Amino acid sequence: MTHNTPLSPRPLRHLSEAPRRVLTTAQLRAHGVTAAELDAQCRPDGPWRELLPHVILLHPGPPTGEERLHGALLYTARTAEPGVPAQPTADSPHRPPQYAEAVLTGLAALTLHGFSATPPLSDLDHVDVLVPRQRRLRSTGYVRVLRTPALPVAHPVAGLPVAPVPRALADAVAELTDAEAVRRLLTEAVRGGHCEPAAVVRELTRARLLDRPHVVDAVDALLAEGRSIAEDRLYRMVREYGLPDPVWNVDLRLPGGPHLGGLDAYWPDHAVAVELDTRAPRQDDDALWSEYARKREHLERLGITVVHLTPRKLRDSLEQQATVVRTALMASADRDPAAYVVVLPR
Repeated sequence: MTHNTPLSPRPLRHLSEAPRRVLTTAQLRAHGVTAAELDAQCRPDGPWRELLPHVILLHPGPPTGEERLHGALLYTARTAEPGVPAQPTADSPHRPPQYAEAVLTGLAALTLHGFSATPPLSDLDHVDVLVPRQRRLRSTGYVRVLRTPALPVAHPVAGLPVAPVPRALADAVAELTDAEAVRRLLTEAVRGGHCEPAAVVRELTRARLLDRPHVVDAVDALLAEGRSIAEDRLYRMVREYGLPDPVWNVDLRLPGGPHLGGLDAYWPDHAVAVELDTRAPRQDDDALWSEYARKREHLERLGITVVHLTPRKLRDSLEQQATVVRTALMASADRDPAAYVVVLPR
């Protein structure tokens, strides 16, 4: 038996009829396809064609959106040939490839995460793939290679390694100049429950995108959207878990004295306050946190208990946060009376 003798006498049709009809040339060799057979199949009028360098589409006509993604990963991933069976079967012509050191990001990743503001996979002009910085790999065809010092932990979606939403958003926004398109993506990320605003802003900051005016405008809308959602969850927590009604969105002042700060909810009879922390991790984060801390310490010196809630806590553990607030309200009976403060609408 010579080196080029196929490992299986079955016709090549069984490869073209596979559920995922994209393979590398190395995988085809493992299936017993010789170089001559590959050339014959990929002739201009043949049934196969080269989708990307060393990546073969096993049918004529355009690839599906899913095939484009698998092709992009086959092109960019480190090869792991031991995962390819030498003797394919009718039920499993080849196993799903292991896409080492390659993660889908950008618009393609957002579409896989279920975003409605992104194009269908088949309509994407390009597919972004993250690879380690040291990889020697060039963008080609519809694949755009993005190098990164460290790959994010991929989320498996439909068997594909996909970047988390905040990272995929940052990589998508980096290439968008349409302010409305950026705003739609960021708003859907929060409104659709994909992630919290702070996580998005953290990635945009890391990618150095907050010096672009249209991105800053979209972030401002994002933070407003995030606060609105957090406020709705706070209202629902009070209603659904039977907490006494507070006064909402108030400013506190000492009689004839200075302004003490704004609060999202306040129970005057118990001297208990709730403050939502919707800070975004920007460059002034330390200054913002210092302001939060100073206000909290000042109020607590006056005998006012401040419960600090984040949008994530309200999203992930609403009942637990209601218990925290209820405990603070019950404990007020055992504390010394708080200083008298003036409560004004904010």
